[in-house]
Amino acid sequence: MSNIKKIIQESIDVKTQLLRDAVLMDTIENIAQATVQAFKADHKVWFCGNGGSAADAQHLAAELSGRFYYDRDPLFAEALHVNTSYLTAVGNDYGYDEVYARLMRAKGRKGDILFCISTSGNSPNILKAIEVAKKIGVLVVGMTGKTGGQMGESCDFLLNVPSKDTPRIQECHILLGHIICQLVEERMFPR
Repeated sequence: MSNIKKIIQESIDVKTQLLRDAVLMDTIENIAQATVQAFKADHKVWFCGNGGSAADAQHLAAELSGRFYYDRDPLFAEALHVNTSYLTAVGNDYGYDEVYARLMRAKGRKGDILFCISTSGNSPNILKAIEVAKKIGVLVVGMTGKTGGQMGESCDFLLNVPSKDTPRIQECHILLGHIICQLVEERMFPR
């Protein structure tokens, strides 16, 4: 098997494990329901991550705030890192570990939802954001890898992909995020 086929097969294998995980299926359903309830109550959905996970955070926020499958009203969803002036100033003045926690204190409100994306589940800035979110009453969805890392213990909902391989985890994060976006769109704007 060529390396290309091996990589594709590894991705398929992880997704097959997702498909067979009944607990994960229930968690996805519960996250979609909670997100719909939050939007219907005029709350906001926030996303955060680092590196590729920051790109995924921005991607998923755009699916909700723009559109996913069809034209409909926008939903308030935003990735916390999109203001680079803020990010660099707070990183410089307070340290990078504070960039998301500080924004949660400023923007987060009881009833909002925070999606935290970290393949390891151990990113200090994500963990601090979770701590602040929980104090405020923001519901926390963790998207991690196999072990869940430190995030696993503190999230209201945990989507821990059964892999320790960062690219395979990230591929599944987008898959799971897309599923949630589709369910939310269909339920918020039934056709």
